[in-house]
Amino acid sequence: MTQSQIKMPRIVSEEEWKKEREKLLVKEKEYTRALDALAAERRRLPMVPFEKNYVFEDPNGTASLIDLFDGHRQLIIYHFMMQPDSSPCVGCSSFVDNIGHLAHLHARNTNFVLVSPAPLTQIQPFKKRMGWTVPWYSSNGNEFNFDCGAGKGFGLSVFLRDGNHVFRTYFTAARGADRIRLDFNLLDLTPLGRQETWEDSPEGWPQTPPYQWWRLHDEYDRT
Repeated sequence: MTQSQIKMPRIVSEEEWKKEREKLLVKEKEYTRALDALAAERRRLPMVPFEKNYVFEDPNGTASLIDLFDGHRQLIIYHFMMQPDSSPCVGCSSFVDNIGHLAHLHARNTNFVLVSPAPLTQIQPFKKRMGWTVPWYSSNGNEFNFDCGAGKGFGLSVFLRDGNHVFRTYFTAARGADRIRLDFNLLDLTPLGRQETWEDSPEGWPQTPPYQWWRLHDEYDRT
């Protein structure tokens, strides 16, 4: 579909546009308050002890689960989908592309790391290729991903530390990780949206099947 073939939004006066925008803003504020209420409920979830002696590995050597906190009180782990001898997940890769500077999390006593079942011999070359600096640990040989509920897939776990005791407080996967991605949230603000077939868009909007358009960030120019 060429640029000229894309169906465009209707054209209105500035006054009518402001009225339509104000109507939508009412709903957006309701949604924001609902998200705040959901976050408040999430903060009140109970927690469960995580007491297994998992062994992780990064270029500095082996580490325990409590080491992954790096001295912070809270820990967020993204379970990056990369099994031994398998290709890295393109969706997980685009998720990591959206992660900003960790100093802002550290300022609130929170650390963020990636964990994958793949060995370091797979992780390190790919991390270098992508240009990522976020800490990435191998859980090769243990059941950490399965114990967290991620299995062979992806997900996001949150942990809280009380001294030397670690507790899990939250887990999400699938669309639960969508709202964390800056690129998806920015695209959701545009007229064309994510341009995927599942979206409720006006007739004639450009759309392709989900996942199929995703590429590693250094592969888009090749297509």
